[in-house]
Amino acid sequence: MRRMRRFLPTIAITVVLAGCSSSPKPAEKPAEARAELPKVEVLTGRVAFQKLFVTARSWAPDAQPFRLESEPVKQAPGTDGKAGVWRGYFASASKRALKPYLWSGISGPDAPERGISPGTEDTFNPANTSTRPFDFAFLKSDSDKAFEAAQAHGGKKLVDADPQQPVKYTLLWNPSTNELLWHVIYGTSETDAKLRVSVDATTGTFLKVEK
Repeated sequence: MRRMRRFLPTIAITVVLAGCSSSPKPAEKPAEARAELPKVEVLTGRVAFQKLFVTARSWAPDAQPFRLESEPVKQAPGTDGKAGVWRGYFASASKRALKPYLWSGISGPDAPERGISPGTEDTFNPANTSTRPFDFAFLKSDSDKAFEAAQAHGGKKLVDADPQQPVKYTLLWNPSTNELLWHVIYGTSETDAKLRVSVDATTGTFLKVEK
């Protein structure tokens, strides 16, 4: 019994030391520090187009573009000639099909998933002028230059009044003049546009105010 009493203090001290020697848990970081939002990535139309074009060629080696357009979102309204969402439309004569591809550099409730994602394949009719492909070599002047031209012809007044003014960019071939054109649209679509300006996508020259 005496031996048992002699060991009890030793056991108690050992337990206390073991508890003290255990390393404390690191303090948790505040929720704001843990939940870091991904950086918003915006691109000019030509840079985004190159990414989409490479992907489209993996679908069809003879894929050619016939339309490129941006989608203004809250995080990137497009008021600097760049956008966080671009959609390119491509046609393949061998497949007799067309297919859109979308690039997104934004994550959010009003933006698609980040990266490149394919759209639904559809039938391609070479006789349809609205889907007539163009040569990428014609795209020498980027969307930021088109924005500068549009700003000088009425756009600046709109952006000064509303820095979050949505600006949409559409790239299309004009078969009647054989020109590749940037259409700079001050609005989320052509139907709600406050101003529409067309710019030569090869030279960057201002052509006209459409509205």
